Amino acid sequence: MLTSLKPLLKVAHERNFAYGGFNVNSAAQIKAAIRIHEIMRSPAILQGAEAANAFMGGRADFMNATLDDKKKGMANLVALAHKYGDSATVPVVLHLDHGRSYEVCQAAVDAGYTSVMIDCSALPFEENMEITKKVVDYAHPRGVSVEGEIGVIAGQEDHVKAASSTYTNPLDAVTFVKATGVDALAISYGTAHGAAKGKNIVLRKEVPIAVNECLMRSDLSTALVSHGSSTVPQDVVAEINNLGGTINGSGGIPLDQLQAVVKAGGINKINVDTDIRMATTRNIRELWVKHPEVLKNEKVKAIYDLMQANTKAFDPRLYLVPILDVVMGAEINEPEIQIVMQKVEDAIQEVLCQLVVAFGSYHQAQYVEALTLDELKKTY
Repeated sequence: MLTSLKPLLKVAHERNFAYGGFNVNSAAQIKAAIRIHEIMRSPAILQGAEAANAFMGGRADFMNATLDDKKKGMANLVALAHKYGDSATVPVVLHLDHGRSYEVCQAAVDAGYTSVMIDCSALPFEENMEITKKVVDYAHPRGVSVEGEIGVIAGQEDHVKAASSTYTNPLDAVTFVKATGVDALAISYGTAHGAAKGKNIVLRKEVPIAVNECLMRSDLSTALVSHGSSTVPQDVVAEINNLGGTINGSGGIPLDQLQAVVKAGGINKINVDTDIRMATTRNIRELWVKHPEVLKNEKVKAIYDLMQANTKAFDPRLYLVPILDVVMGAEINEPEIQIVMQKVEDAIQEVLCQLVVAFGSYHQAQYVEALTLDELKKTY
């Protein structure tokens, strides 16, 4: 069933583990992500960013989408989450990732998202608190959980862009949580958005340790969230390049450092997007080599042509446009397209299978009391 972050994070906080917050951009990914969480008996957090909502609303140039475009995608993502999540054997959260305005968060709540993130971290601190509190005041009476953010995380992914990081001040975190009442707080401690995070990254785990300690001493049990945390496996990058891609300068967050900060610093949610994109691109490039006969399909050949024209691209939204209707959830009637979408499913299951275990959320579903949004209204 669908629920909010609140009951999931309570268990993660008590049992000292983290969930992966996994970004989805297609019906196939939603289906496969829920299935692998069921197999691993882990609650699932599926995330749709603003650009993902636009894409899933049928907007191919998703970076230039209007709010109405995003609303169409929100409705579609919510319908797909219910289609595959209502009968799931584990709790499922549909979370808005990096909502950049009150209006977008409000639209997501109205569409049926069970959790939203409002990211005003680039704004002055007081303004960030004011807008975040406004989102909380709208979401909580409807049973929807809210994630906020303080500190600036470097890198670029979709609309989120910053040249450098500003680490989260633990005392600011206390002030922010008290003023807003957020259920989760994204902090900056050395991670970075995108595929080019840099080399030899060392996370400042003392930051989440200090934030968590200050929150606990103030009797605040808000969960901490790690953004920009894809590991960007270099073996997958090498495979992409051996198959005709040209991805240079990539680097990710070492998995052992993420595991250490979960245990020591109280991180309970770790966002991952790039790893899924990379695995998908590897799988589809491999398809052209192992099964070139699929290229007889006109739409599949169009995907191939887009990938050949932009060998640096690893975001599937840039090359799956010829089958956008299928990506959005339309019935698949052509076997070659079915094979392509199976590769999409295989990729997200590959990534999630590893990280659900690595972050510690496997076999944790049994401890979560998944409440409906109507039931959650009474808990605020």
